[in-house]
Amino acid sequence: MIGKGKLELLAPAGDLEKLKIAVLYGADAVYLGGEAYGLRAKAKNFGPQEMIEGIRFAHDHGKKVYVTANIFAHNRDLDGMAEYFRFLQEAGADGLLVSDLGVFSIARQAAPSLEIHVSTQANNTNYQSARMWYELGARRVVVARELSLAEIREIRQKIPADMEIEAFVHGAMCISYSGRCLLSNYLTGRDANRGACAHPCRWKYYLMEENRPGEFFPIEENDRGTYIYNSKDLCMIGQIPALVEAGVQSFKIEGRMKTPFYVGTVVKAYRQAIDDYLQGPERYASQIPMYLEEVSKASHRAYTTGFAFGRPGGSEQVYDSNSYLRPYDFIGMVEGEWDEKTGRALVMQRNKFSLGEEIEVMPVQGPSFSMTVTALWDEKGTPIDSAPHPQQMVYTVFPRRVQPMDMLRKKTAQ
Repeated sequence: MIGKGKLELLAPAGDLEKLKIAVLYGADAVYLGGEAYGLRAKAKNFGPQEMIEGIRFAHDHGKKVYVTANIFAHNRDLDGMAEYFRFLQEAGADGLLVSDLGVFSIARQAAPSLEIHVSTQANNTNYQSARMWYELGARRVVVARELSLAEIREIRQKIPADMEIEAFVHGAMCISYSGRCLLSNYLTGRDANRGACAHPCRWKYYLMEENRPGEFFPIEENDRGTYIYNSKDLCMIGQIPALVEAGVQSFKIEGRMKTPFYVGTVVKAYRQAIDDYLQGPERYASQIPMYLEEVSKASHRAYTTGFAFGRPGGSEQVYDSNSYLRPYDFIGMVEGEWDEKTGRALVMQRNKFSLGEEIEVMPVQGPSFSMTVTALWDEKGTPIDSAPHPQQMVYTVFPRRVQPMDMLRKKTAQ
């Protein structure tokens, strides 16, 4: 359980690399999926050995690991579930996210010491359902994204003091209520409620009149069509006092399908924002523009506060495109130790960069800094002009100390 007066920053971990990044860049806990029973079947996810390694890494750094099992299960999905939950308990997982009552009952019987959190998929929109889950044994509820902060505040006032509230504060918003979508299954045969969503909410749609098949009319007078279901991304980094006042204890970032750069960038920004707020609301308030600038360096859609302050209107949708804003490219990650005498360190390339370019270093700890790429060598020590090959290992010179897992980024061409 989160201690009284504490706030938890909860980050996505789509694979082992992202778990390590989330932990090192400031998350208090991560959530991840195994190879079954979660709602991100297209993520790399964790096999048994990776699960054990990830839990050990997080615990070695004083962090927690929550595992998702939040599908709406069909009969065949129950096979092997009890054994899987017993494995998670033995591996040391700190909690299990579920949404299905049958899955909940299996978890309680098979792994009684595993703390259970009720997923947002369970459509947690009122205090009475939260109290019911508590009576069954749950100790945390992830509130529906469709709730206002006023509604969350009332839930907080009417549930047991030792039941925690977790809420999404950043990331992609699902167009369907609490993520319970039928579009994907209907259009593609891929069940969103069992982890295989095809994201049809991001597709372009036209209108066709029944008696004129094959004649497609744009829903708006626009030759690009329209993306009628395409929501903006949630961003609450400027609303931390309001979240705290509403009783949210765990601040959840969406994004198990996102890149390592997204995870590191967003986690680090929220870590600083939360820490500044805890040091003093005035300090936090003065830095909000900087926090917004930082989270905007990761790939994102235009930002919204979603349902936090009332029901969103049409302006919370993106109608003309389903593409992301990407002001910065992730170009590399430091792999080796920094040589104090030469300033050199080994970097794994993630996108092309070249001599003479201005780049930014986003360290695991401390402020980011800008630098010019003044020298490059391949692994054999041969001077090169650029690093064009995916995951190419190169050496470059840094003007100050860097360490493994520090990230390099550069502005995209506008």
